[in-house]
Amino acid sequence: MKANSFTWRMSLLALLMLCVRPGIALDESTAETADNQEVSEQQAQTVLDPFADALARLLLGSMKDREQASEQISMTGHPRSLLILEALLDSRLYALRDKQTAVIATEVGQGYRIAEASTGADLGLVDRSDLSKVNITNSLRTKLRKKIALLQLQSDDASVRHSAVNAMVKTADAKTLELLKEHESTEQDAEVLSTIRLIFALHDLQNSDKSVRLNAMDTLKEYNSLEAYNRLNALVEKDSAGNFIETDTEVRKKAQAALKKIDARLQFYSSIETVFFGLSLGAVLVLAAIGLAITFGVMGVINMAHGELMMLGAYTTYVMQQIMPHHIGLSVILAIPSAFMISALVGVAIERGIIRFLYGRPLETLLATFGISLFLQQTVRSIFSPLNRSVTTPVWMSGSWQINDFLSLTWNRFYIVLFCLLVFAALLQILKKTRLGLEVRAVAQNRNMAKAMGIPTARVDAMTFGLGSGIAGVAGVALSQITNVGPNLGQNYIVDSFMVVVFGGVGNLWGTLVAGFSLGIANKILEPHAGAVLAKILVLVFIILFIQKRPRGLFPQKGRAAEA
Repeated sequence: MKANSFTWRMSLLALLMLCVRPGIALDESTAETADNQEVSEQQAQTVLDPFADALARLLLGSMKDREQASEQISMTGHPRSLLILEALLDSRLYALRDKQTAVIATEVGQGYRIAEASTGADLGLVDRSDLSKVNITNSLRTKLRKKIALLQLQSDDASVRHSAVNAMVKTADAKTLELLKEHESTEQDAEVLSTIRLIFALHDLQNSDKSVRLNAMDTLKEYNSLEAYNRLNALVEKDSAGNFIETDTEVRKKAQAALKKIDARLQFYSSIETVFFGLSLGAVLVLAAIGLAITFGVMGVINMAHGELMMLGAYTTYVMQQIMPHHIGLSVILAIPSAFMISALVGVAIERGIIRFLYGRPLETLLATFGISLFLQQTVRSIFSPLNRSVTTPVWMSGSWQINDFLSLTWNRFYIVLFCLLVFAALLQILKKTRLGLEVRAVAQNRNMAKAMGIPTARVDAMTFGLGSGIAGVAGVALSQITNVGPNLGQNYIVDSFMVVVFGGVGNLWGTLVAGFSLGIANKILEPHAGAVLAKILVLVFIILFIQKRPRGLFPQKGRAAEA
């Protein structure tokens, strides 16, 4: 009976499993069908959506596929087409390694902020290892520029259209010229029209009709265009046998006349660029020397550690960027007061700890400050290593102001000139409008009289040294934007700083300003002819000769140091 019962139960269980199994199989089949259907729908959607299909091929396809995909993206008319092609050209188009999603990345500190390429949705910050760059060849890069220019030509923004036309100057073909002719009739912006006519004139330069070529030269000589200059220059060149490549004498003469006119403008813009670079170098010299002018002029202290105080300011900028890696611009701004305070405190410590015991003994002061400079250098080496540290330039200080093909001014040097003038104005106001400035001027003119009038000269000395040291730290912030930050940074500027102070007049701020800019411009004028080293030697010789005639500099200052 028990055996029969067991058999009966097993039979019932088998029957139930037979009934349930088809249901399970049906569920699995249904799920698999759903998955397949989803994939098929995605594939169908991709096939139906040319933009999505092209974007996918851009990430996964071969280089030839990428060329075709970029062409397809430019023709879809999708609102994100231009942004994606620009990102591809600028090497900012990436694929997420796990999802194979196209993203546009912007470098932020050590990582990237990414946005989905097809929608622009912000996907947050990721590490470099999460992204795979979409690489392109030089050939594709050239084609992309043209595609982007054609898309930009439809923009409502005149500056965008102008950039687009500018990009076509070198690569305009028959199809592009036809497009530009159609666009010329509707274009209202004078600058865009001018560039379109430049392209037509460059094309006419190759015309078989001589009169058309001569008219084109009349047009081209009025443009500040390197492409026009190079095309005209090619007409007066000779081959390896010494024969002119251009056989028509009248065309050659016309080309030479046009080149002469363009050369005159080229020299003019080159002079402006030289003066600008001279002013930027002078601004660096003024920033480096202005703190020294205070300590040397007011206190008569030859501070050989002044360069190391600038170095501390530069390292402060580096540390601020390490603390705020995602806010580079803000870190540079915050580095200015931080560098001032750190260098000023170190300066006060140097004055109170060592220099106040050495007043009236200039040789001992010089040796003591030289020892301090070595101590500061070694301290920085021990903390940060002897290797140079790179400080990132903020976006708003990067790039250049392209006025025309012959003149381009870099933004970082422009901001340094502006920063130098602001620091100078602030220092001038401190010395003229504050109690500290009044006391500093009184001590500089007559220490004993100032002391007799109740001015605490010892405190004024400490504050003056701190003020000069703080300004040296601020100069270090500016220097970090144009050179690498290292333990020897200050040594490169200490000699130049003394030259500026002596040439301008010891203790005279206006003299320091004029001397710094003058020496900067003189250096930049001499460098193309004599080289950087010889130019500096010539400037030094000039200052030595000048001091023989005027020992107290350009603007002599009445005070303790000058009277000594």
